[in-house]
Amino acid sequence: MKIGVLVNEGPFTHQASDTAYHFVKAAIEKGHDVLRVFFYYDGVNNANKLSEPQADDRNLVKLWGDLAKEHNLDLVVCIAAALRRGIKDEILAEGFRISGLGQLIEVGIAADRTVMFGD
Repeated sequence: MKIGVLVNEGPFTHQASDTAYHFVKAAIEKGHDVLRVFFYYDGVNNANKLSEPQADDRNLVKLWGDLAKEHNLDLVVCIAAALRRGIKDEILAEGFRISGLGQLIEVGIAADRTVMFGD
């Protein structure tokens, strides 16, 4: 199955980002094709390499980047939402790229299912 994923919440405010990460990881392990993960609204904070969680906390920014590297996963950050939150190319974490809403529309058309995490 071809899957698109939309993440609307940041890594430290709600469970949605954690759930999205575990969903994507499980889908890949089950052999599904995750076409793209699109980060929108506060979800763009998942791509901020300047975030530094405590040593005993999970680091979702790194986890997403590692997953992308390991599985050639396309992690796209909405440019408008990112700029509103001060996220530019120079503070974008490894594995993420900035693009427009067209990337969300494109994956919605190409995927069999698009799953949204967060409001």
